Amino acid sequence: MSNKNIGIKDVAVAAGVSVTTVSHVLNEVSYARVSPETRDKVRSVAEELGYGPNRLAQALRTQRTGMLGLVSEEIATTPHAGRIILGADEAAKARGYNLMIINTPGSASLESRQADVQALLERRVDGILYATMYHRNVELPSNLGSVPSVLVDSVATGGNITAVIPDEDGGARAAVGALLAAGHNRVGFINNTDDVPATRERLHAFRATLSEAGLDGGAAPVESEVSEVQGGYEAAKRILSREDRPTGLFCYNDRMAMGAYRAAAELGLNIPADLSVVGFDDQELIAANLYPGLTTVALPHYEMGAWATEHLIDAIEGKTDLAPMALHPTVLGCPLVRRESIAAPR
Repeated sequence: MSNKNIGIKDVAVAAGVSVTTVSHVLNEVSYARVSPETRDKVRSVAEELGYGPNRLAQALRTQRTGMLGLVSEEIATTPHAGRIILGADEAAKARGYNLMIINTPGSASLESRQADVQALLERRVDGILYATMYHRNVELPSNLGSVPSVLVDSVATGGNITAVIPDEDGGARAAVGALLAAGHNRVGFINNTDDVPATRERLHAFRATLSEAGLDGGAAPVESEVSEVQGGYEAAKRILSREDRPTGLFCYNDRMAMGAYRAAAELGLNIPADLSVVGFDDQELIAANLYPGLTTVALPHYEMGAWATEHLIDAIEGKTDLAPMALHPTVLGCPLVRRESIAAPR
């Protein structure tokens, strides 16, 4: 428990450092030039003396509550995208902030989403994160800009707000590149039917990567379906029934790849001996538990949540300006996760 009679000056005297140094250490000011040894000593002395910062006094002095709001568009109920929340929460706690979450349906009206933002503003949050369950363009509530705000996995339609998104192009190039590196020169793509950035960017990267490798990217087979297991199964049945069937298959996501596994089995094709498969998303419940394990591309959900929170807090504390970053979204890499679903073609 903290001792109300012990102040920051007492900690400074006992530790043999300045009050400023104690403040920087206990408030975890990242840019402060304080050695690890001094940081450890200050924290140890503060704990021994029972010193704890007076949050109410801090709030009155800084006019900040230490609370961040997160409008979560169904990601709280989506296992893989829920890592956005984990990344945001851990980054917030490391900086002495707490996260207040409102989960809103992806189909919610603009008025409903505006009400969600207003609920956070009425609780005097210092800033707001707005996260969508998949990468898309989103029309934002007009009151979102009342406090510093950052978008996660989305880009504003008709407005400049700092955003962080996954590198769809780079991830798709890594997926197709893995098939090419294994020796496949007949590669097909099972794509999504939704008009979202990932659909367009992954298709473009698929064709471009093949063309850059000297193959005819424009003629490579592509089948599109709803991006679920059944859609993947139906698209794979069509693409694998061709006379010139591909020996390598890139799937829009891991759910479609699961459907492709079923289609391959029905057609008597062994993975990876007869068909190599790569997914996208790295949904561990699927990718790690398919047999053989699915090589896939990981979406940086945790990293996006942490990046957005770090930059939001920096803006709240006056250490950075979000406006220049709002001109172009920040793009985070999508690494390839190798498992056992790729082999050289027969």
